[in-house]
Amino acid sequence: MKKYFLTLIAFLLMTISAAYAGDWSKIKIGTEGAYPPWNGTNAAGELEGAEIDLVRDLCARMNAECELVAQDWDGIIPALQNGKYDAIMAGMSITEERMQVINFSQGYANEPASFSVLKSSSLAALGHSGKVNMDALDGKSKKLLNSLKKTLKGATVGVQGSTTHENFVKQVLGDSVTMKSYDTQENLELDLSVGRIDAALSDQGSMEKFMESDKGKKIVFIGPGLGGGPFGGGVGVGLRKNDTDLLKMFNKAIDGARADGTLAEHFTKWFGKDISM
Repeated sequence: MKKYFLTLIAFLLMTISAAYAGDWSKIKIGTEGAYPPWNGTNAAGELEGAEIDLVRDLCARMNAECELVAQDWDGIIPALQNGKYDAIMAGMSITEERMQVINFSQGYANEPASFSVLKSSSLAALGHSGKVNMDALDGKSKKLLNSLKKTLKGATVGVQGSTTHENFVKQVLGDSVTMKSYDTQENLELDLSVGRIDAALSDQGSMEKFMESDKGKKIVFIGPGLGGGPFGGGVGVGLRKNDTDLLKMFNKAIDGARADGTLAEHFTKWFGKDISM
């Protein structure tokens, strides 16, 4: 009887330990599916993009069966916290604001943000040059920002809602512009292409993809490439605070993908350049 009791206790402890660590043989991953080339949806209704390929790569390294779940951007963090899925891979920048409510893996890619306008717009005269790191503003960076602010004063600027781009417009441009928020990057791009807004702020890679299309061929970038500050420190996997074991798994898998070169390959394939970290 004593031996049976000890065996039962040992079994219960193992069960509790496994439950605490989490069974990650199956993982659900949330993505937007409307933010190409990070993650998009093709004509057949299938998810595709650099992060979709990366999901499959990382899951194979973690020996996990993964299921992708499409989720509207504005509810993507609440759905993670409510258990709809276990991780987010959706072009989500690692910011201090977001890290107050969720954890992030190490960054796996980074792309500067830029404003874009129609070639026919008077705003296009500013041109596109320079880089600004919002974490280290020197005299040259401040001059570039001031020139950008002066050019955009009074303009209607579009951004995708609940993004680092929206935060930049609020914090840096403020009342000098009229901001219009969109539910998806794709709707933002379409309104810019037909002149419903004067300028758009987005990451360069997404807008470059749109510029390759017939509707986007009349669009150009203006001002400097922007990073740091409200734009965060690159894009990573979003995770619940308690899932520290899953965090370690993703970090290890990302390390492996970086070491053997496949991390760079995924982003070069979809962006036409290596933006991996």
